[in-house]
Amino acid sequence: MSGEKDLEQLKKEAVAKAKAAAAAKRAAKTAGEAAPVPKPEEKPVEEPVKAETPAPTPSEPVNAEAPAASDSDDLAKKKAAAVAKAKAAVAAKRKAMELAEGSAPAPVEDTASPNAPTEPEAPASDDGDDLAKKKAAAVAKAKAAAAAKKKAMELAGGAAPAAETAEGDNVPAGDDAKAKAAAAAKAKAVAVAKAKAAAAAKAKAAGTGADSDSDAAPIGGDDEKAKAIAAAKAKAKAVAAAKAKAAAAAGGKADATAAPAVEAKPSVNQAFLDKYVKVITEHLGSDVLEDSYINKLSKDVPTLVAKRDTYYKVAQFLKYNELLGFDYLSELHGTDFETHMEVYVHLFSYKNRQSVALKVKIDRSEPTIESLQPLWAGAEWPECEAYDLLGIKFPGHPDLRRILLGEDWVGHPLRKDYEPYDVEV
Repeated sequence: MSGEKDLEQLKKEAVAKAKAAAAAKRAAKTAGEAAPVPKPEEKPVEEPVKAETPAPTPSEPVNAEAPAASDSDDLAKKKAAAVAKAKAAVAAKRKAMELAEGSAPAPVEDTASPNAPTEPEAPASDDGDDLAKKKAAAVAKAKAAAAAKKKAMELAGGAAPAAETAEGDNVPAGDDAKAKAAAAAKAKAVAVAKAKAAAAAKAKAAGTGADSDSDAAPIGGDDEKAKAIAAAKAKAKAVAAAKAKAAAAAGGKADATAAPAVEAKPSVNQAFLDKYVKVITEHLGSDVLEDSYINKLSKDVPTLVAKRDTYYKVAQFLKYNELLGFDYLSELHGTDFETHMEVYVHLFSYKNRQSVALKVKIDRSEPTIESLQPLWAGAEWPECEAYDLLGIKFPGHPDLRRILLGEDWVGHPLRKDYEPYDVEV
């Protein structure tokens, strides 16, 4: 009898120890400790709790351990039932999360262990509910923040990017600080990009002549800017068309009042031209020159246009007059203007370091003008060239002949009406 009492006492002590271990584990879970859970497909290895039995005494029967084996079987069955309940709770929680978020969470390991208590399902379900509540609260908070940011962006003149609103739905629980930092960084990047786009649009509008009002358009108002630019271009075209129409109505003639405005600053050689005209007029008369002007197309050279019958006299005066002294002929050539021909002579004075151009118009049908070779020996070859290519004759020339083409060449190539005698050549 004493042996049976000792065995019952040992069983009671084992049950008390199991209850104490279960209470301690439940308290640890309540405090937030995460115990590793085996995967659903893995089955925990069941190890029966062996009760300590004292050494048998001579008076004890041999089959004294039979009651302990039956208790171990009951404990194993209870453990299997607890594992099944825990698996069912995990599956229910996964399904609830799928319905709440549209995506299954990460597989949760089983919380059962060989030494698990007989009733662990209550704390596991409580932890799952708390986790689901926290995650739902975090998702709602993230959505509210995304909506507030979107509204703020719309009030500022721009739409919130779609990527931000999409990512706000998947903010994990416990990452509120990271989500806020990422949202702030994205908002800053969006603001910088919009500022750059606005600056580029403003520069482009300024380059195309857009109005200043279009530069003040809010960010994102590309349509208004495009309309303003198109309006400015249309206005410019209308002004150009009006000017062209006015010019056509006036016969294509430029306004006479605009001519003095073009020549606002007189030429530096105007004083020399006035000097030449004054000296020639005093000595040869006012009717020897047909015109005089500053040639803007030829380095502002003073230009004198002599009459046909006073050409040689004016040239002679330009060389031998003490105030003028043009002792060097640097250029002589002829030109066919179809209505008439012209001989151009450029003279230079080494003494005064000045230059002058002398022109004379001659008849195109009979182009003849006095030779300047007796005054300037350098006129010999240029006059032969003008004779060879244009057919201008220079009476008084000592040896007027073709120098580029043969004597039997037909025609003069620099005439506007020249036609080759031999087309194949």
